[in-house]
Amino acid sequence: MDETSDEPPTSAVLLDNCHFSQVVFNNVEKFYVPGGDVTCYYTLTQNILPRGKDWVGIFRVGWKTTREYYTFLWAPLPADGHSDTSVQQQIQFKAYYLPKDDEYYQFCYVDQDGVVRGASVPFQFRAETEDDILVVTTQGEVEEIELQNKNLRQENEELKATCAGLQKQNVGLQEELKRMQELQSSLESLRSSTEPLELELNSLKKENKELKELGDCRVAELHQLKEQIRNVTSEKEHLENRLKTALDHMDQLQSQVLNYEKEVENLAQMDHDKTEQLESLKEENRELRVAGTQQVKPSRGAGGSQGGEQQNQDLMKELEEQKRLFQILQAKKNEADEENQKLREENDGLLRHLSQARGVSSFSVAPQAQAAVPALGAGGLLFGNPYCAAGANLGAGAADIASIRKCPMCSEVFPEDVETSQYEAHVQSHLLECPLCNESFEKSNKQVFDDHMFCHGLE
Repeated sequence: MDETSDEPPTSAVLLDNCHFSQVVFNNVEKFYVPGGDVTCYYTLTQNILPRGKDWVGIFRVGWKTTREYYTFLWAPLPADGHSDTSVQQQIQFKAYYLPKDDEYYQFCYVDQDGVVRGASVPFQFRAETEDDILVVTTQGEVEEIELQNKNLRQENEELKATCAGLQKQNVGLQEELKRMQELQSSLESLRSSTEPLELELNSLKKENKELKELGDCRVAELHQLKEQIRNVTSEKEHLENRLKTALDHMDQLQSQVLNYEKEVENLAQMDHDKTEQLESLKEENRELRVAGTQQVKPSRGAGGSQGGEQQNQDLMKELEEQKRLFQILQAKKNEADEENQKLREENDGLLRHLSQARGVSSFSVAPQAQAAVPALGAGGLLFGNPYCAAGANLGAGAADIASIRKCPMCSEVFPEDVETSQYEAHVQSHLLECPLCNESFEKSNKQVFDDHMFCHGLE
């Protein structure tokens, strides 16, 4: 029923708490003709301070709270602002929003706190009649009016009792309102304390999201590392198989070399025996020659010398045959040594690969290397084998792969990064080499080397 969409500020303040004298309504008619606009005149005293949300409403007589307005208009602020004198104001209610019945109504000025600051005398909305000009009452009507007044006073007493009850109820509502305000204050405090918690929660959610993304990256990296470990493990197993094959082949070659060395040793022993026999024959031949010059019978001396020379020639032929066999065996031995050298180099490469693979996988090649090597440590050679260190040191290489080279003569250990030429030069320093056939002998067996050179001298 109001002219605006905004609701005016109201309250449940009772009539006893209102100040009706701060706004005075002027020129209020007893009745207003329906269908026409109504102009309301009022005076703002110096006891009231007008504010922007003050309003003037039309109330049915008998209203209890300011929520029972029929229609309202916003009260305009005075042009001179704050003033210490009374100010005349007026507003006009449109006919469309006015009541259509003939009940009694009155103007009320309500401030923005919902408190009534002034009220007018009652009036009606009805057409003008002649009875309104002159009223003549009889004695009966007077008695009736007195009876009505008595009834109204009784009704007033009842209303006062009701008002007292409402006042008590209002006190309770005021206390409840106070508690609600305290709760509202506590709620605001909780909201203000909740804001940093919400910020912290958002921060934790963001951090949790970042951690999840980081965890996904770590999982991807873990899968990649597992794949790399599988590849390295597969390559390690392949290298282990190759190493095992090479070790088996090396065992076979080592066995062949041992057989060749035994044969060479036998041939050398035979050669030594033949040499001693030749020396004996030479000594006998010399004695025979000396005896032949002293004997008178030339025929007898010539026959003995001829028999010694024939025996000497047979021995020389047999010696030549033994030398030829010795050279053949020596050539086979050299070929086996070359193949052994190639296998040793390949074995070194496999061991380096295994040492690199050991840094990625916890698996160690030591047990297999220790199981494959013990058979290689037995058996010595007549002239020594400079490459037997590759087999003899594989057991130590399982415990310390970095030291896999060891001198077979003096047992000196060389690191893995030492050059092959330096290692071979060290081994060669322990050997005596024949300048005629390039055969090598240990310096500790110099007598064998001298016998070998003497055999070349007989040629």
